Amino acid sequence: MPGVADLRVIVTGGNAGIGRAVAERFVEAGSSVAVFDVALDGWTESVLPIECDVADDERVRQAVAETAAMFGGIHDGVNNAGIGAAGDVTAQTDEEWHRLYDVNVVGMARVARAALPHLRRSPHPSIINMSSIVAIAGLPERVAYSATKGAVQAMTMAMAADHAAEGIRVNCVNPSTVDTPWVRRLIETADDPAAMRASLENRQPTGRLIAPEEVANAVLYLADPASPGVTGVSLNLDGGMFSVRPRR
Repeated sequence: MPGVADLRVIVTGGNAGIGRAVAERFVEAGSSVAVFDVALDGWTESVLPIECDVADDERVRQAVAETAAMFGGIHDGVNNAGIGAAGDVTAQTDEEWHRLYDVNVVGMARVARAALPHLRRSPHPSIINMSSIVAIAGLPERVAYSATKGAVQAMTMAMAADHAAEGIRVNCVNPSTVDTPWVRRLIETADDPAAMRASLENRQPTGRLIAPEEVANAVLYLADPASPGVTGVSLNLDGGMFSVRPRR
């Protein structure tokens, strides 16, 4: 059976944070990787960097076609691109709600839609969507963001059902708070950064934030052709936040 080294992969939102860790992990494994993002920096010839906004359908189609032409096909799509939002239900305007859904949900649909013709020609195709633990666990000040990630999880299950007979596996990962540059900036802007970080760490039973590399390893497992029976899976990577209740 082909291994991860044979994969031809698209990673959206791959320039920083989780996406960059995912792209780098695939490269380490020997895969051919195209990174889609609105800004690209610091990449060597190890990846194919393509400027692409997932909110632009025409550009998404062009970027996917360019990747397929360069790689001779596409085996996996990692839908990681997304934007965050904080606040209760009163915090975002209608325009901000629409923007969140356009990027976080419809953006994934655009990439999957453009990639499907190529995935159907792959001997071991899969799609991995980046959801979040907030899709299934209520956290404060995350209403709009949680709503989009709940939609991602639902979309993942429906896509898995639609394409199972074609052999296209569709799964998602639900990380909790990951130690990314975005989270570190959020901590640094708090009135008490040390207390903010401690609070984020303490709400996870393991007592620490998730490393981006851990998420990358989970994605690699879901993409691996050696996992042919894994589809319709929502993989929680949350330090036990959702299901574990330790004594304090």
